Amino acid sequence: MLWLNRIRMQHFPANSFHKAHFFSPSDDGLDADGFEQSLSDLSLFQVSGPASGDSPNAAAGIGTESAGEENSASETPTAVVLQGETYWSLSRTPLTSLVFTLPLVLAYEGGVLLLGRSHPRNGADVWLRQLLDGVGLGAYFLLPVLTVLGLLAWHHIEHDRWRYSSAVLLGMAGECLLWAVALVGLAQLQENLWSLQTGAAWEGILARLIGFCGAGLYEEVLFRLLLLPLVVWVLQRLGFSMFSAGLCALLSTSLLFSAAHYVGPDGDTLQLYSFFFRTMAGIFFAALFLLRGFGIAAGTHAAYDLVIGIV
Repeated sequence: MLWLNRIRMQHFPANSFHKAHFFSPSDDGLDADGFEQSLSDLSLFQVSGPASGDSPNAAAGIGTESAGEENSASETPTAVVLQGETYWSLSRTPLTSLVFTLPLVLAYEGGVLLLGRSHPRNGADVWLRQLLDGVGLGAYFLLPVLTVLGLLAWHHIEHDRWRYSSAVLLGMAGECLLWAVALVGLAQLQENLWSLQTGAAWEGILARLIGFCGAGLYEEVLFRLLLLPLVVWVLQRLGFSMFSAGLCALLSTSLLFSAAHYVGPDGDTLQLYSFFFRTMAGIFFAALFLLRGFGIAAGTHAAYDLVIGIV
């Protein structure tokens, strides 16, 4: 969003399925054009590197190619990193995020079908499907299809090149693991400072793995990809400044993210320490979404759940 770009210039110079879809340390384991612009301008909030690599003098990233190599007959369009395109910019593009998170989509939806549709599902998945059902769009595969189409549409709005790099995808996997380990460290720090109780473990390793994929995917779709820009869009039209709207949106969606884990008959028992940690985790994921893109946020979320719930 434009508000994010201005914030950056001003302040950064130069489930269990339907149950606990995100682990706390105690767990085992609408002006349409305005909203579209808000989503589009998310790409302006970058750490470094140009978004599209149009400048030939920009700093070269991993796997850069000369103009001659780019025009060669042996070029593979989906595995090329152009001159001036860095890992940091390419890993943030919606297309790269889509390719990176596609295994989560396939693993979760395929796993649910394998276990049976009556098996408990990730809470964010349930709420999104209920929303679609409410408007008469209840086809089973519509949610994952809309998720894919939404990322493709976002990429089109950004006017980014329709290419991705296998090397960047591997780098993103490593980065997600590093961020997940950092969040585990934060969880351990809170555990050392705050006496915790141990929750009940999930039953079944396959159900656990499927749940991690669903949490990483659909919770990030709901709370970061949809709600975060929507709240900013609404607050700006209520007269909030761009910075105030962004800060309020980050905090409010993180609080909602935490509170969602205690909703429904299968929700966790509300306890202050787990609510506080999940709020911090929501802020952590929101910051990753803004700074590093949807793919890194979703991948880190899934990796954290995996480390906490399985390892």
